[in-house]
Amino acid sequence: MSDSGIQNYRAVFISDIHLGTRGCQAELLLDFIRHIECETLYLVGDIVDGWKLRSGWYWPQAHNDVVQKVLRMARKGIKVMYLPGNHDEGARDFIGVHFGGVIVARDAIHETADGRRFLVLHGDQFDGVVQHARWLAFLGDYAYRALIRVNTWFNHARRHLGFGYWSLSAFLKTKVKNALQFVENFEHAVADEARRRGVDGVICGHIHKAEMRDIDGITYINDGDWVESCTALVEHLDGRLEILEWAKLRHWSVIDRVAERDEQLTGIPELA
Repeated sequence: MSDSGIQNYRAVFISDIHLGTRGCQAELLLDFIRHIECETLYLVGDIVDGWKLRSGWYWPQAHNDVVQKVLRMARKGIKVMYLPGNHDEGARDFIGVHFGGVIVARDAIHETADGRRFLVLHGDQFDGVVQHARWLAFLGDYAYRALIRVNTWFNHARRHLGFGYWSLSAFLKTKVKNALQFVENFEHAVADEARRRGVDGVICGHIHKAEMRDIDGITYINDGDWVESCTALVEHLDGRLEILEWAKLRHWSVIDRVAERDEQLTGIPELA
């Protein structure tokens, strides 16, 4: 970082923030935004969790602050591209519309400083469950939020015992055969779409698994999420792409505040 603590990038890609849910790490995202400057900000879907908000309203000040920060970035002249996902699919009705300087689009082509072209999209259209069994997707979403809630409190206890952060859902993704196969199928499907579109790579979100690798000549990049890993993809001024794991740098102070806040509000951990 520079002497001021702010790092300059050509572009920043973030997705799966899930504003409107208790699992959202809004405070940590605000901390990240305060430490960056960029020319273009891509919001790669599932920014606001419409699925959860339909079943119950949860919108603390930190979530509002995230929205205000993004709008302020747009007013400062930063190009902000919003590519809705399945949890904020209602925004797809406004493709082509500008809101306060934020451009809503189905997908985008991003060209790096070194001339590579990337297809940028959320990726839910390559998830067979979301496309063909929505009831199962809703059920899975409920179970996932319950898992995240348990994981938050589990890590709150680990912190006080002197242990580091550990993601239960990430562990399950690496150990459960069906989860591994789902992730692999998704990655290959998205890479195939990039190949069909004639670009060098693809940048997506959706599956909450940050990754950067080559798939048969296509650069596949997933920017992760701001529920578990708190990761973002950044393009440096020379075109180099890097996944930043912000949670590893600054996670605990935020997790402790979130857990303590919820304990004061509810008295017990809430699973959904």
